[in-house]
Amino acid sequence: MTRYYYVYVLRSQTDKYFYTGYTGNLPKRMDDHNSGKVNSTKRRIPMELVYWEGCLNQKDALRREKYLKTAWGKRYIKNRLKNYLTG
Repeated sequence: MTRYYYVYVLRSQTDKYFYTGYTGNLPKRMDDHNSGKVNSTKRRIPMELVYWEGCLNQKDALRREKYLKTAWGKRYIKNRLKNYLTG
């Protein structure tokens, strides 16, 4: 069975800021974020999943996460979520 890795973008329902990460278990990671187990988001919960991508290996997921954290990557996400963010 193939193991997948996920790159995800969360949006804080408190301050509307985004958080980008990657994981091998997306449902568990969402639980970790929303239960306050992740230091970088515990003051910003609740978090909602607004975007995710699947990758076939960890190296590709990590590379994609790094890209999405750049200015070009943030612009890409905002364009992908244009309807969600405006409407």
